[in-house]
Amino acid sequence: MMNDYVEKSVLADGIPTGLRDSSGWSGAPVGQSIGAILIDSGLLSAEDAERILRLGKEEGLRFGEAAIKLGLVSEDAIRFALSRQFDYPVVIPGRSALSSDLVAAYRPHSAEVEAMRALRSQLMLRWFSGEAERRALAVVSAEGGVGRSYLAANLAIVFSQLGEHTVLVDTDMRKPKQHLLFGLENRNGLSSILSGRGNVGAIQRIDDLMDLSVLPAGSVPPNPQELLARPLYSQLMRELVEEFDIVILDTPPANEFADAHTVAVRAGAALVVARANQSRLRHVRGLIDSLTHESAHVVGTVLSEL
Repeated sequence: MMNDYVEKSVLADGIPTGLRDSSGWSGAPVGQSIGAILIDSGLLSAEDAERILRLGKEEGLRFGEAAIKLGLVSEDAIRFALSRQFDYPVVIPGRSALSSDLVAAYRPHSAEVEAMRALRSQLMLRWFSGEAERRALAVVSAEGGVGRSYLAANLAIVFSQLGEHTVLVDTDMRKPKQHLLFGLENRNGLSSILSGRGNVGAIQRIDDLMDLSVLPAGSVPPNPQELLARPLYSQLMRELVEEFDIVILDTPPANEFADAHTVAVRAGAALVVARANQSRLRHVRGLIDSLTHESAHVVGTVLSEL
C-alpha cells in the first residue's frame, strides 16, 4: 500500500501525430544570474539591482540575501529565480492563473510535495518503465471528494519537474476539474476530440511549468461513457503514449460511473485513492478487485488525510 502521501487540502469534488510542442518552458539561459532573471521577469528594476549589488559587496551578502534585506523582492521571487537557474520551475503566488491547490507548483519544498515525490519514485519503480505500454496511469477512486483530481494534477507536475514529458488528461466528462486547476479554456477538450470535432489544439501547454501539458475534459457531453468506448479514444491513447513519457489520467468516481473502469483498462494501470475516515474499505476493496478482474494492473493505493 502506498500510504506516503498526506493530503492537506480538498477540492470540491483520432488525433494526428506531432503533439510535442517545442516552444515550452526552457528555464534561464545558461549562466544567467539571479539578478538578470528577476529583471527579465519584471520582478526587479536595474536600478534596484545595483542597490542590491552594493549592499552585498559592503556586507558580504549573497544577492538574494541582500535583496530580501532591502525589501526589494520576496522570498518567493528568489525561489522563482533559483528554480529558473536549475530548470526546476516554481510559480509565484499572484502571478499565475494556476490554482493555489497545485502545491507542487507553488510550494515544491513543502513536506506535502516531498511525499508526492516519494510516491513518484515508487511509481517509477513499480510501473513506468519507458516502454509505450507502461507510460499511462489512471488515478481512480471509488467515490468523489477524496482528492483524486488534486492528486492527479500535482502528480503530473512532479513528474514534469523530473524532466519527464508529461500530459495530464481529464477523462471526467461529467464534473471536470483540471481546467479549473490550471486556469484553462475548456470548450475544446477530450469530449470534442472523441466526438470528431476537436483537434490537436485541445492539448494545452502549461507555460508556467516545465514540460507539462493538459488535455481538459471539454464541454460536458450527454454520452461520456459511449465516447470513451469509441475507437477514437484508443487511437488517442496510442498517440499520447508515443508522444509523451508520462500520461496521467484523472477519472470520475468509479462507484457512480463505469467510465473509470474503461479508462483504467485502456491505460493498463491504476492508482487507487482513498480518504482516511471517509472512504469505505469494502468500496475500495471492491474497486481493486473489479479492476484486477478487468485486467487493469493496480500499482498501489494512496491514503489521503486532512
